[in-house]
Amino acid sequence: MSLRNVAIIAHVDHGKTTLVDQLFRQSGTFRDNQRVDERAMDSNDLEKERGITILAKCTSIDWQGTRINIVDTPGHADFGGEVERILSMVDGVILLVDAAEGAMPQTKFVTGKALALGLQPIVVVNKIDRSDARAQEVLDEVFDLFVSLDANDEQLDFPVLFASGRSGYAGVDADVREGDLTPLFETIVDHVPEPNVEPDAPFTFLVTLLDRDNFLGRILTGRVKTGTVKLNQPIHALDRDGKVVETGRASKLMSFRGLERVPVEEATAGDIISLAGLEVATVANTIADTSVSEPIQAQPIDPPTLSMRFAVNDSPLAGREGTKVTSRMIRDRLFREAETNVAIRVTEAEDKDSFEVAGRGELQLGVLIETMRREGFELGISRPRVLFREENGERTEPYETVMIDVDEEYSGTVVEKMALRKAEMTDMRPSGGGKTRITFSAPSRGLIGYHGEFLSDTRGTGIMNRVYERYGPHKGKIEGRPNGVLISNGAGEANAYSLNSLEDRGVLMVGAGEVLYEGMIIGENAKPDDLEVNPMKAKQLTNIRSSGKDDAIRLTPPRRMTLEQAIAYIDDDELVEVTPKSIRLRKRHLDPHERKRAARAKAA
Repeated sequence: MSLRNVAIIAHVDHGKTTLVDQLFRQSGTFRDNQRVDERAMDSNDLEKERGITILAKCTSIDWQGTRINIVDTPGHADFGGEVERILSMVDGVILLVDAAEGAMPQTKFVTGKALALGLQPIVVVNKIDRSDARAQEVLDEVFDLFVSLDANDEQLDFPVLFASGRSGYAGVDADVREGDLTPLFETIVDHVPEPNVEPDAPFTFLVTLLDRDNFLGRILTGRVKTGTVKLNQPIHALDRDGKVVETGRASKLMSFRGLERVPVEEATAGDIISLAGLEVATVANTIADTSVSEPIQAQPIDPPTLSMRFAVNDSPLAGREGTKVTSRMIRDRLFREAETNVAIRVTEAEDKDSFEVAGRGELQLGVLIETMRREGFELGISRPRVLFREENGERTEPYETVMIDVDEEYSGTVVEKMALRKAEMTDMRPSGGGKTRITFSAPSRGLIGYHGEFLSDTRGTGIMNRVYERYGPHKGKIEGRPNGVLISNGAGEANAYSLNSLEDRGVLMVGAGEVLYEGMIIGENAKPDDLEVNPMKAKQLTNIRSSGKDDAIRLTPPRRMTLEQAIAYIDDDELVEVTPKSIRLRKRHLDPHERKRAARAKAA
């Protein structure tokens, strides 16, 4: 059976996972009567809820005597650590672009990596049946993108297909509105080269993905570079410098058939497989026959740019909802995450009760916190901070390319707000339909917490995409949150009478009857300073009835924040208390005297 290995690159929401579903159906991977979830590749709960791909996944389909291994790559920059390594497993890429939105910055990020590795692209213009589709313009944009990314002549001579992943058809003409995906299958077989391998050399295999199984232990996934591996064959793992990390046996070999991992007796060069039997080997290690001493060259991984502090929850309400509350449990979980996710770095603080977790962005760390919360953990999370560097005696910080699509009437507000955050506008052009596309180069520090404000400014119609650009000169002080907060001055239940009188002070974040504690943030002050208030005060009862005073109190619904909004909202002296059922905001120091001492020490 001939073999093709191909990765699918696309921006968030451009229809990649839906298209793969249709490839499964039309290749006969799913039985006609088989019940299959929509977007079967997004199997993780968070992926289903958010409609994004977080983890890279391998799958395979058989089409007319050819096995096509397909790797679904995450479309979000925060999960770019996965993307770069995956591209080393494949011989071609399918670049999927939305017929209306065109090529986005994230597409540029991954496509640049693919072209630099010499991979041949196939361009699929998807969602061709959209009412606002502009297929030919989008194709010109893709060509310009390839030129700007220094594609060679062979890569610029790419095949183009127009498709609707949802309706399950593709064709070479932009007017196609019926049929099936046969043209896409044929294009993959014709244009993606067979793996260029040495089947007779000793076995070598580069670990690209790593996950854990309760029964099998560490499962290492990657492509067999040379030779053949048989079940129970003695193997060893080499690091980048060629040092032996560990020796063992290939106790389990698995190949991909559709969405399933199927046990196999042996695997040959070119095939993408999973292998179990080693305890220490990790991503970017070379697994090889014991006679091999030269490691396979692995892609370097871009460094983390953002860090947060994960601490034991020490609030008065700690331990009421979660089952995993000790520092040892948090430590084990974080180090296990860092083991499988190479874009995350964990360091233990001196007090042993908190951990510095560094990653690629707010979304990546937010997904980790949400996952831990669902597993029963309780945590105190600090405000994200960017990781600075010293280069030639100068302080540098990470910058991001920010591409914003917004209605023309809001473009002035967006430009003004981005300027306050020390962003520089690099491009501004109309993108059709009364919308404007504005591109900025902005320090990552200035973007923390901006997304919620951006959605308010654009009435929810704006789209913002960010991608890591480079480390550049430090931009100086950036103004933080303009408003102070309302802080509870005691513990107890919030009282409707008291909350009613506090509504004039600002926006409340708690409702009547909620349990509060001293130092907890209950709302946003209308003024720049923090204000301590008593939200538990009940109405004084008298024996005199006054007209109109006993009307029912009607409170404005409190402002509820999602996890990402809360993390982006807090200041340096505040924490987000995360438990399985609640997200609360609090001051780092709950006691007001300690807060004053800490503020004086900081000022000094």
